[in-house]
Amino acid sequence: MSTDTNADDTGDDSGGHCSTPDSDGEVAEEIAIISFGRKLDTARDIEAGIGDGYETVDIIEYHGDVFTEHWGEYDCFVGLMASGIAMRKTAPLLDDKWDDPAIVVVDEELTWAIPITGGHHGANQVANDLAGMGAVPAMTTASEAAGKQGVESKAKALDTHVVNGDSTVATNLAVLDDELGPVARLDGPRAVLVGDDVTVLKRNSDDGVVLGTGTVSGVDTEQVLDAWERALADLDYDLADVEFVATGTRKEGEEGLYEAARQIDAGVALFEKETLEEFEGPTPSRSKELIGWPGIAEASAIAGGRDHDLLREKERFDDAVTVAVGR
Repeated sequence: MSTDTNADDTGDDSGGHCSTPDSDGEVAEEIAIISFGRKLDTARDIEAGIGDGYETVDIIEYHGDVFTEHWGEYDCFVGLMASGIAMRKTAPLLDDKWDDPAIVVVDEELTWAIPITGGHHGANQVANDLAGMGAVPAMTTASEAAGKQGVESKAKALDTHVVNGDSTVATNLAVLDDELGPVARLDGPRAVLVGDDVTVLKRNSDDGVVLGTGTVSGVDTEQVLDAWERALADLDYDLADVEFVATGTRKEGEEGLYEAARQIDAGVALFEKETLEEFEGPTPSRSKELIGWPGIAEASAIAGGRDHDLLREKERFDDAVTVAVGR
């Protein structure tokens, strides 16, 4: 299976593919903007521009020990300052990439947003959000620089986190060389023996749902979002409960579907035909007669669900979007 939030590649495998911020599965939520006094107006502009996307955005006026004083209180520091200042002041504080806060620097004119540390742990995420204010996000993490989706981003797309962080050096090198392959899904209980070059992903929650989705070609984003909301409403769930969206590889690159997933901050898992056949749903589908594929919505919802359980059988909305809900 592969995952895709913004049409990047990812994996899971119940035999499928997954094609979209930090490695442990937690996005940056608490932001501190560190600003010199003369730049506070720009800091307030940043707060207004990205604040709705975060739990906390605080503005703190710069002084020599500001990073030391607030280290560990925030997921990400946005330094409204020269990169050299941020680097010199934070370098002695850095310990472990999995625990250190992310750091992004931005200039007063909002020309550049540069992740300094923690690119996969929230810095790339914040830099991308600053791009909405006109800044160019200067990504230097290898997978993003190569236009590929690293293991940390795969984890994000599937609402999971990396258990063994040291393994990502090897697996991300495999991503760069197009040698990683799909992410294998193993249902337990079972014991698994893995090597140092195997990255283990664990789901973040125990109660999320998967949206199995089929669409007509050229579907409109609003049609997809409306169908998802209506399908979930019958179950007393909402879009915040969605772990990821699941569909078939036939729908890879369907822009309306991907944009809808991006708007709800979910990944898109693409399952191969063979996987969907293994998890075929109970409702008959004409696609099996016409093109040999089982019904995408139900099969992908079952394949992607934690318990392979179908909560809601498929329903077609607006004659354009078919949705089933799995768990």
